[in-house]
Amino acid sequence: MAYQNECALQDRECINCGECDFCDLDDSKICDNCCKCIDTEADFKGVYIDDIYDNDVTIDDDDIESIQFDETVNDEIE
Repeated sequence: MAYQNECALQDRECINCGECDFCDLDDSKICDNCCKCIDTEADFKGVYIDDIYDNDVTIDDDDIESIQFDETVNDEIE
């Protein structure tokens, strides 16, 4: 089975629809990383890291299939 990336917006495999490439503030614009959508009034910024891979480690299909998208992560960050 060939590995497919997980969709950034839906709970499914990526189907290369391109929806994630559009700007959050202007649906007619492709994201150019202007960062205007990032709340600059926040006291802190954070990222969620679920795993760290060493360059010497190879990931096989069994490992990839065991990786699950956790929707609760977004709730914890907000």
